[in-house]
Amino acid sequence: MRALAKRSAEAAREIKRLIAESQERVEAGNRQAGDTGEAMERLVQQVHRVGDLLAEISAAAREQSEGIGQVNEAVNELDRSTQQNAALVEETAAAAASLRQQAVALSEAVAVFDQGSTARS
Repeated sequence: MRALAKRSAEAAREIKRLIAESQERVEAGNRQAGDTGEAMERLVQQVHRVGDLLAEISAAAREQSEGIGQVNEAVNELDRSTQQNAALVEETAAAAASLRQQAVALSEAVAVFDQGSTARS
């Protein structure tokens, strides 16, 4: 009977040790689960930040595209104005040439009158 009592006591101590080890493992698992939860929360926050940054980049790209469109419109307007100015310059040059010819013709007509008045004198 003593041997049985001794074995029972040893078994009880072994069971107590196994229970303590199990409790330590459960506590370690709980800590790991907590750490993992915190890491997941940080990861989710980072994903939200990346999403926010992508939204900002998208908005900036949209604004930049609109700005480029406005610049293109301005360049096209400048091109039209330049073409109109070039046409006006050509018209002005043609008008100046015409005025020059008219001035020459007028000068010749006046010269005829001058010659006639000189001949009468």
